[in-house]
Amino acid sequence: MVNNKDSSQPMQNSQLFMLRMWQEDLGNGQCAFRGKIQHVSSGEVRYFLDWQAMQAFVEELLHTNYRE
Repeated sequence: MVNNKDSSQPMQNSQLFMLRMWQEDLGNGQCAFRGKIQHVSSGEVRYFLDWQAMQAFVEELLHTNYRE
C-alpha cells in the first residue's frame, strides 16, 4: 500500500471532472449512450456523443491548465 501524504488533501496539479452518462432510445430497438462532462473548477461543460469527443475536451483543458 502506498501512502501519499494526507489523502484528505487534494493532489497538486490535479483536475476534477464530473461525468454524467445516459442512454437514449433511437427507435427501432436501438439506443446510444450520451454524456455530459464538466470541469469542476471552471464550470465549463461539454456534451458528447462518443468517447473521442469527451477525451478531446479533457485533453484540451489539461493542456490549457498545464501550459508553462
